[in-house]
Amino acid sequence: MPTPFPFSAIVGQDEMKLAVLIAAVDPGVGGVLIFGDRGTGKSTAVRALAGLLPKMRVVAGCRYGCDPKSPSCAAGEPCEARRGPGAAKTALVVVPVVDLPLGATEDRVVGALDIERALSQGVKSFEPGLLARAHRGFLYIDEVNLLEDHLVDLLIDVAASGQNVVEREGLSVRHPARFVLVGSGNPEEGELRPQLQDRFGLAVDVRTPGDLATRVEVVRRRDAYERDPEAYATRWKKEEDRTRRRIVAGRERLGGVIVPDGVLEQAARLCMALGTDGLRGELTLMRAARALAALEGAAEVTLAHLQQVARPALRHRLRRDPLDESDSTVRVDRALADLFPGDTAAA
Repeated sequence: MPTPFPFSAIVGQDEMKLAVLIAAVDPGVGGVLIFGDRGTGKSTAVRALAGLLPKMRVVAGCRYGCDPKSPSCAAGEPCEARRGPGAAKTALVVVPVVDLPLGATEDRVVGALDIERALSQGVKSFEPGLLARAHRGFLYIDEVNLLEDHLVDLLIDVAASGQNVVEREGLSVRHPARFVLVGSGNPEEGELRPQLQDRFGLAVDVRTPGDLATRVEVVRRRDAYERDPEAYATRWKKEEDRTRRRIVAGRERLGGVIVPDGVLEQAARLCMALGTDGLRGELTLMRAARALAALEGAAEVTLAHLQQVARPALRHRLRRDPLDESDSTVRVDRALADLFPGDTAAA
């Protein structure tokens, strides 16, 4: 496996990096959608996760990366690796960051009959797909707005239920498929289906850097990495380790972070002012703000945390207003300014 570009070495794009870190601390936030110009580090940031995330413990031999702390695996039954006397063996593995190619077949995504075993042994056996590999990790879709409709429908169902159900060719299999969905794309190439867009907890806009110093630094770092990826990764190891420790500490603190009623009320007022549908906006705001507070080592969520995550949590949930041609980010900023006059935390 090639050495990924260090996450900590990505220049700028602070909102994108923060959204990815929040999703790493609390997968319940609901994933990250990254839209913007080509060549702005979208894919680089996601693939850098593979080298950044702390390893996770699994039941050794489980095809779904079963959590040893969970009493069951597939369909509520103990997985094959847990059968037999004594406690199941466990292992530390790298958190999966799985690519879902645009041209992937449905069989490759959900899994299918193991043809080789069926022909050689006459046994019907399930061959897990990409959704099984991504369980407890990240599923990444580049150019997500170009994904075929039948795969979009499939992802919506799995994201809602946390399970993948396969019934075909005489097989009936149900296995856990809980992952952080990360999508990237260029809005000029087409819009994302609203049903799938709503499944992303955070949405980030990335733009090509507009100042000379930043552009030069991006080119300098990328060139150094391509000349010797391993040596470049070594140079950034301390910073990567520091970021990894922040994620681990944030996960440990997350359950104890307090969300005051006053912050919840302000979150609801903000969503009402923007006219967001349903209550998913408030839930995402609360979860993202809590994860940010945990990441920063705070004991409770403040209005500053709420304001910092407001843009990525709400910009993709706004209805189009024919009387207002402003983009969604501007509308969120206006609502923040109206609710929190004189406060520059979200600026």
